[in-house]
Amino acid sequence: MTIEFDQEVEIDPSLPAQEIVEEVILGALDFAGFPYEAEVSVLVTDNEGIRTINRENRDIDKETDVLSFPMMEYRTPGDFSVWDEDDLCFNPDTGEAMLGDIVLSADKIREQAESYGHSLKRELAFLVAHSMFHLFGYDHMEEADRLLMEEKQRELLSRLGIER
Repeated sequence: MTIEFDQEVEIDPSLPAQEIVEEVILGALDFAGFPYEAEVSVLVTDNEGIRTINRENRDIDKETDVLSFPMMEYRTPGDFSVWDEDDLCFNPDTGEAMLGDIVLSADKIREQAESYGHSLKRELAFLVAHSMFHLFGYDHMEEADRLLMEEKQRELLSRLGIER
């Protein structure tokens, strides 16, 4: 398992951000029944950094709380059975499945934690969980998909003991 963690800016000096991120990623892999060793890249930046990435990769010139860049397309969200060792989604050096990249805005984490009245840990964990389900092929464009994704996020965070 490889989690590449890069923190351009700190969310809060007292918050063990890397530990929380790793706990949620490992929990999500277990929860989803991911059958391979995985590789995930995580970047914590500020609003301007995430705005630049959003503009350059999605042609959306505004900041957001989290961006997810899955490496694979899925026929069905969370269905890993279509992958095999010859797929391009595997790192040839490590043999790990390259799930994708997560980009988080430290500014948005602080803003949203305060706005929603919960801890920085809970907000960070929620955004990482949300992003992991995107890396597993889930989205929230349709109402039924949104409800399914929200339920999975809630259940994962509950299993990890990270409640509102």
